[in-house]
Amino acid sequence: DVKKLVSILCLGAVLLCGCARRYVITLNTGSQISTTSKPRLKNGAYVYKDYAGREASTPAGRVVEIAPASMASKSSTQFKISH
Repeated sequence: DVKKLVSILCLGAVLLCGCARRYVITLNTGSQISTTSKPRLKNGAYVYKDYAGREASTPAGRVVEIAPASMASKSSTQFKISH
């Protein structure tokens, strides 16, 4: 399920790279998630729209930073999946 989400996010990033209002969520693992809407805190999780236009969420405890894509710090472990 995580691999599917990562694949969709990567494909969306390639297809929609010119979108305005993009944000990057950096997780405590160093992974980054690109969004098409500003993440909002709701019931202990950040809720946002992914590149496919679907609503997704990430627990607030895993989030280190939320920043506009133009200001987000770059991570060398982007989309790294650890088991």
